[in-house]
Amino acid sequence: MATVTIGKKACAINPLKMSQPIGGAFAFMGLRGSMPLLHGSQGCTSFGLTLFVRHFKEAVPLQTTAMSEVATVLGGYENVEQAILNIHNRTKPEIIGICSTGVTETKGDDVEGYLKLIREKHAQLANFPMVYVSTPDFKDAFQDGWEKTVARMVEVLVETPKNAARRDPARVNILPGCHLTPGDLDELRTILEDFGLEPSFLPDLAGSLDGHIPDEFVPTTIGGISVDEVAAMGQAAWTIVIGAQMRRAAEALEKKAGVPYRLFERLCGLAPNDEFISFLSEISGRPVPLKYRRQRGQLADAMLDTHFHIGGRKLAIGAEPDLLFDLSSMLHEMGAKVMAAVTTTQSPVLERVLTDDVLIGDLEDLENLAKARDCDLLITHSHGRQAAERLKIPFHRAGFPMFDRLGAGHQLSVGYRGTRELIFSISNLLIADHEDNHEPTPDTWRAGEADAPDTADAATMH
Repeated sequence: MATVTIGKKACAINPLKMSQPIGGAFAFMGLRGSMPLLHGSQGCTSFGLTLFVRHFKEAVPLQTTAMSEVATVLGGYENVEQAILNIHNRTKPEIIGICSTGVTETKGDDVEGYLKLIREKHAQLANFPMVYVSTPDFKDAFQDGWEKTVARMVEVLVETPKNAARRDPARVNILPGCHLTPGDLDELRTILEDFGLEPSFLPDLAGSLDGHIPDEFVPTTIGGISVDEVAAMGQAAWTIVIGAQMRRAAEALEKKAGVPYRLFERLCGLAPNDEFISFLSEISGRPVPLKYRRQRGQLADAMLDTHFHIGGRKLAIGAEPDLLFDLSSMLHEMGAKVMAAVTTTQSPVLERVLTDDVLIGDLEDLENLAKARDCDLLITHSHGRQAAERLKIPFHRAGFPMFDRLGAGHQLSVGYRGTRELIFSISNLLIADHEDNHEPTPDTWRAGEADAPDTADAATMH
């Protein structure tokens, strides 16, 4: 069992975590026709918008109430009212999702009260879907903002079914954690549909941020789950929860609509996917398709091929709790040793990370631990690239943001196929590093610094 400690530094140096309101806005982007709105200063929103655009390389809808110093002190009702009216009249969204920030939380704005007054004052907004979530950025992290927002969407938007006997046995709700990419959700959708199930994802980033080009410009999100589909989630037979962070939303859905849930804390690795596939076969009443039996065999073979490269590696990983637990557990099963683990916020899964200690800290902490413990593989998001360069070790990018490589939204790590692709990617990274830093050259052969290849190989090279 890992010991979880909290860093005591006066400030973060090269921060690992992203803020709560950004996580909340990210969740709202999984709804169709959505406009996320940050209740705070323009700087809060522009910073988050920059992260999203650089990560996905797409146009991202995100608005602000543009609080000034005076408005913050006097209260933000007028700013919230004007922002909602402008968005409703100009962009015609299907839903507006509002996340607070540190500035307005410190003032203590009663946004729920503001929304009640706005609905009473403006008849066109009386029944318009608006969801407010408290996400101050002076506490917690990206994963917490996502978790709270999804739970709040369930509480506000899902309707209680009038007759539980009318549940559709083929319908399944999926509550994915923020560590899953649009590519992961597409893979999960394919797996579920192959079992004859009809999945509804909340949020559905695969519909809105998968990189497709719309026929014409749309100022809101261009895909995802609709408000009506969310309202009907109470008619499903099961809820599948992916990541411990989503337990709260699943419990809210079960309490409101009576839908039972099954939690899968991770879907990267052989054993977790065996459990997942078996559960789908059980609830669908169908045998496992041959396609997945073959994929399982391919993953087992890939694990045999790659364990020579991954086994024995000393791993340093920095990520949100569920992603940290997911990737570190899989790599531990492949023979890697988790020597340094740094995360952003508290979570029940941290104590079960297979290492001695987990630190809630920043990327400077991760770099120092990796250096002190002689790590030879670093995994974190793109802000860790300088640390990897200084440490002179291979660097695998994972998590949010990933802005210096293409295809972040399509990175795959779930299912047999996703696990196979991930371990091949990491193994090839390690092979390339070995070739760059350890491959003997003709000069070293002549100097006797390395064993020369046999005559045939030498002739081939010359």
